[in-house]
Amino acid sequence: MVHAQLDPTARQALAVTAVEAKVRKDLSWQQIADAAGLSVAFVTAAVLGQHPLPEAAAEAVAELLGLDDDAARLLQTVPTRGSIPGGIPTDPTIYRFYEMLQVYGTTLKALVHEQFGDGIISAINFKLDVKKVADPEGGERAVITLDGKYLPTKPF
Repeated sequence: MVHAQLDPTARQALAVTAVEAKVRKDLSWQQIADAAGLSVAFVTAAVLGQHPLPEAAAEAVAELLGLDDDAARLLQTVPTRGSIPGGIPTDPTIYRFYEMLQVYGTTLKALVHEQFGDGIISAINFKLDVKKVADPEGGERAVITLDGKYLPTKPF
């Protein structure tokens, strides 16, 4: 049976415990995702409290991290989503994404609507990928792919 969380504090507390176990066991997010059999982006978001994991994946993650059966069940619950409290984010990495949306949000909206029409890009039917690539000018670049299904607005 699918259960939903009413209060995000249980999943937030589990996220803290899971990250502490990840650090203690010196595991990467990729290793945790490999145990779950799902993408690294989805599993990371799930462990951080933003998605439910399927039963087998939740049990595998809990076992790898040394979490109990209650934690495995909690990993399967539908969370109250949203990991950034109100206001402007203060973490520099998260702030830069906020800044990107402040600068390019209206551009993205204009281009999406021009190419697709009135609607949204789904964060539910969605894929995320992060890659590190060499910068021809030296150093490294981050290539972040946000791949969401377009859902048109339907008049009623």
